[in-house]
This record gives sequence, structure tokens and C-alpha cells, in this order.
Amino acid sequence: MTALWIAHVTVTDADAYAKYAQAAGPAIAAHGGVFLARGGRYQQMEGNERPRNVVARFPSFDAAVACYNSSEYQAALAHAKGASERDLVIVEETPPPAK
Repeated sequence: MTALWIAHVTVTDADAYAKYAQAAGPAIAAHGGVFLARGGRYQQMEGNERPRNVVARFPSFDAAVACYNSSEYQAALAHAKGASERDLVIVEETPPPAK
């Protein structure tokens, strides 16, 4: 079953966050992650607004968790700490209905 990373971000230091984004992309790709949305247009309908929204699909829930815990991603994440306010959740996708 595939899984999604869903992140909502407010960037507070654009230069430091750019270093995170540059390093995070390869770490995510190395674990099979593919970006579905990365900071594009959005409309906040409920809850707390964060101007940067990112969704990545992974081949499995375990792959998504392993990516987050990997040394490569954690090294990238060090640039985001103090440079952003973030919420990140990993969600297993619902299988499509049987035909």
C-alpha cells in the first residue's frame, strides 16, 4: 500500500530552507518518493494556514517512515529546523475500490 507525506510549512528563513529543500529531494527520491505537490497554488478551506504545502507519494508506509528516519533526510532536516514552522504527517493511502 502506498503512503503520502503531507507537509504544511511556513518558511521563516528562505536561505536555510532552500538548503533543506535541495538536500531533501534526493533523500526522498532515494526512498522511492515522488512529489505530487510542492509549493503550488492552494486554497485554505479549514484549519491553520501555512503557505507552503508539499505532498509526496512513497511505495509503502514503511518506505516513507524509513526515509524520514534516514541519515540523509535528517541531515537535510537540520536546515529546516529554525528556518520553518512545519507539520508533517505520513498517511497510508486507501486502496482503490475493487472493480
